[in-house]
Amino acid sequence: MTDSSPPPDGAQPPVHFDPAKLELKLSVTLSADRNAVDQVVRSVMNVVRDNGCSPGREDDIELALAEALANAVVHGAKNDPSKTVECDVACNHQGSILIVVRDPGSGFDPSQIADPCAGENIYSHHGRGIFLINQLMDEVRFHKNGTEIHMIKK
Repeated sequence: MTDSSPPPDGAQPPVHFDPAKLELKLSVTLSADRNAVDQVVRSVMNVVRDNGCSPGREDDIELALAEALANAVVHGAKNDPSKTVECDVACNHQGSILIVVRDPGSGFDPSQIADPCAGENIYSHHGRGIFLINQLMDEVRFHKNGTEIHMIKK
């Protein structure tokens, strides 16, 4: 039995990614080299655009993907090109997109990330990636002790 009542307070209904009904499924593995991130982002976004996933929202998706991959390479894989970062992209028939980025690191606690908008962090040269991802994507969840991020754009 499913609940067909509307979501509370204008919240959007949950998005489902049934593997049998995906319009697009793409898996990419990249060397944990910061220089590889931009080319992977361009390639993935070309496929996303060509398949009509999340039309009109591509810029948000592109920036969130770039930030997630950069974080995985720099923080998860410690810029070690002998390590790999994985990225899976799925688009459903409703045009929603799911991006999963996995890194080989030991993980982290997302609740311990400093707020980049707090006074003492305003002038910091780092620490805005997860904040941006949360602002750009509709749903963001961390799994496997923070070594895996799931991002959804509806």
